[in-house]
Amino acid sequence: MQNDAIGSLEITRDQVYAVMNDRELALDVYWHPAASDPEPLVVYVHGGAWMMGDRTWVPPELPLLDRDFAMASIDYRLSQEAIFPAQIEDCRAAIRWLRANAGDYNLDPDRVGAWGESAGGHLVALLGTAAHVTEWDRQGGNEAYPSHVQAVCDWFGPTDLVHFGADMPDHNAADSPESLLIGGAVQENQDRAARANPITYITAETPPFLIMHGALDDVVSIGQSRLLHQALQEAGVESTLMIRPDMGHDVLSLGKTRRAELYQSVVDFFQRTLQGSQPPRQDMTGRDK
Repeated sequence: MQNDAIGSLEITRDQVYAVMNDRELALDVYWHPAASDPEPLVVYVHGGAWMMGDRTWVPPELPLLDRDFAMASIDYRLSQEAIFPAQIEDCRAAIRWLRANAGDYNLDPDRVGAWGESAGGHLVALLGTAAHVTEWDRQGGNEAYPSHVQAVCDWFGPTDLVHFGADMPDHNAADSPESLLIGGAVQENQDRAARANPITYITAETPPFLIMHGALDDVVSIGQSRLLHQALQEAGVESTLMIRPDMGHDVLSLGKTRRAELYQSVVDFFQRTLQGSQPPRQDMTGRDK
């Protein structure tokens, strides 16, 4: 375990939250020991096509940390280690561990959100829509604690793998990231693909969503976010879709000022859904409600 301190922020690294198939899975916690009250927690899930990346893949600016939030960034098994549902089982185990250990990090276990991009966007969307799929809580320990979240911010994540290939046919190939995730070519294994779709599990109890996508994205079709947004709205779930006209599949391609606008929308969303307040915010072109 390694602890770093930056002002009032403490970063506790390398916390093993579960052992899956002899693989230690770890997370890092960004928290404020001196906060007067337990803080809402936002769990960040990295992208990387379910094939690469780790918990160090966090945004260079962590805008929630100076707004009375704590954050955690987690590892999960990649598709070359285990196929779906291993990835969502790991994410849920991490949330249960964080709730079980909330007192050690000054966290409020009743106010937990999830934020992820690309493959991480897919996984946080599943955290939001599939809370009632209890079979994904049978591994990883701390089963007495819930794994649901109260709010989801999905950055350009795949949401309907079966329909992904309609806009981007390469994603139907047997060696596409989606096919490797489920263990077979998507169109030849549509039942498996549907099981991995966040859109499959939406109910009226699904928590609020903020969905953000770049109009220039050539990796994950913007149609994936539109499908999710529409399905959430049809179920009566609060959902906001924000389309960034100058962004592709890479937030870091935006300049610092434009990234700050993007992050502010994330901060506003979690402040409203987890802290119960909605401060003034800058408008962004392309918002659909």
